[in-house]
Amino acid sequence: MSHHSLWKILPPAPVSYVADISFCPPVISHILYNRGIKDSNEAKLFFNSDGQILADPFLLPDINKAIARIIQAIQSQENIAVWGDFDADGITGTALLVEGLSLMGAQVSAYIPRRIEEGYGLNYKGIKTLKQNDVKLIITVDCGTGATSEVALAQKEGIEIIITDHHTVHHDLPPAQAVINPKREDSRYPFTELAGVGVAFKLIQAIAQTMQKTDIIEPLLELVAIGTVADLMSLNGENRYLVKRGLEILNHTQRIGLKALISSAGLQPGKIDTESISYSLGPRLNTLGRFKHALPAYQLLVTKNTAEARKLAEELEQQNTERKLVTENVWQKAREKIMTSGINDPILFTYDNDYHQGVLGLVAGKLVNEFHRPAIVIKTESEICRGSARSITPFNIIKALASCQDLLTQFGGHAMAAGFTVSNSNINRLYSHLSEIARSQLTEQDLQPVLYIDTEVQLSDLNEEIIRFWRKLAPFGPANNDPVFLSRNIVVKDYCSMGNKEEHLKFKLNDRGIYWDGVAFNMGQYASEVTDRLDIVYRLTTDHWNGRDRLRLNIIDFIPAQ
Repeated sequence: MSHHSLWKILPPAPVSYVADISFCPPVISHILYNRGIKDSNEAKLFFNSDGQILADPFLLPDINKAIARIIQAIQSQENIAVWGDFDADGITGTALLVEGLSLMGAQVSAYIPRRIEEGYGLNYKGIKTLKQNDVKLIITVDCGTGATSEVALAQKEGIEIIITDHHTVHHDLPPAQAVINPKREDSRYPFTELAGVGVAFKLIQAIAQTMQKTDIIEPLLELVAIGTVADLMSLNGENRYLVKRGLEILNHTQRIGLKALISSAGLQPGKIDTESISYSLGPRLNTLGRFKHALPAYQLLVTKNTAEARKLAEELEQQNTERKLVTENVWQKAREKIMTSGINDPILFTYDNDYHQGVLGLVAGKLVNEFHRPAIVIKTESEICRGSARSITPFNIIKALASCQDLLTQFGGHAMAAGFTVSNSNINRLYSHLSEIARSQLTEQDLQPVLYIDTEVQLSDLNEEIIRFWRKLAPFGPANNDPVFLSRNIVVKDYCSMGNKEEHLKFKLNDRGIYWDGVAFNMGQYASEVTDRLDIVYRLTTDHWNGRDRLRLNIIDFIPAQ
């Protein structure tokens, strides 16, 4: 986050609320209050986060039709194909379904399309291939809600389709056997924010309960945790339990492939949290799908062979290194084009034939982070071009794209992230439409980066008890972010630049005789603004160093003490 965001302190909890949740320190009550936790009962549920928050899978739309059809396929040993998406959510969901169904006796294989040649979701070529392999039933993961013509084609070919998906529904449902999507308007399912892998998990849970094989359910949760976190789903409600329990299993994983991946990513078993998934495991599982074919990433999750696991993990490692370089190059180029044309528009829009299709979303995300406005990045071709969009909270990007759907050949996604295809001749019209929508919806204030602060606290008051509860607030992620604290008038004992380009700052801080270490990442350019007393905004973080865990402050912003 660039320095000098607008600081906004969230409202403190009412006195009666703090009194009600008396089992935890007031600092923590303020955080819970702003997370929408209503009372002490909800707070206890939140902290315990046990299996009782799992919703009933039989409330999902079309679930009974799906179970009946799948059990029939298992009993008559029909060939089933699980058609996944090529991102970490789709890959983990595919592995989960294939593994879960195999354990129940199904004849099942995986099909993951190639991003560059086939694009997202169901396609004719893949369906034809599966028909040649005598597949009678396709179950999708993380895709299919918008695939009306593809589903119709499959049925003509004598293949039935069950869709499991979590993308926003903006049109009539395809004519499949079942469309299991918690975002359907007629869904009675109480939680809408499951990841693709989460919906796949609920399907397995329902089949396992029906066939009385519930012992297979729990070990699959590590896959649910990886896909849910990598897909940036909100970590409240049911997802909180799925990820929390999934992380416990992941930290003692028995999967040979995950062990190899954890080791090649330089992570420590037992210390894996949501951040390890977001920054290490997720990107590695995503990386092959961006450039080549995601199948080896899927094979890594299901392999039973140590040598193969090591080889596949190495392949992901190399590809991930290359992905960083390609992303950096495309980002530099896109940024330059945007800077040259001037940033006077509330939406960033850039297209080029040189952009690599596999990193469009990553580049759009980096642009949003830097300029704090929605970003659209398109790789142009002579005819059909692919684009990726990332957004900021006040601007629902999927709604904006839906209102331009006459200009698009395909689109799908969420409020904050979406993908689409558009014919080359429509690019400029798309830009003027989106730019018009953004102008009418976004104010100057929306475009200023805001740093939301959970609570103000005296640094020296951060005691063992607060820290114990802070740890219990995890797992952190969207809708349950790692808390942001503000402490004022902190004495700077010492500070220096660090990093090979001196891009970070390192602090030794003191408040009423208590010393803290702090690091401000990517804030090296503000070294000249450090005074002997600062107001600091920060998160707590644990350093694993020489086998010891030490707390320090991760400083996000600072100003001279007021």
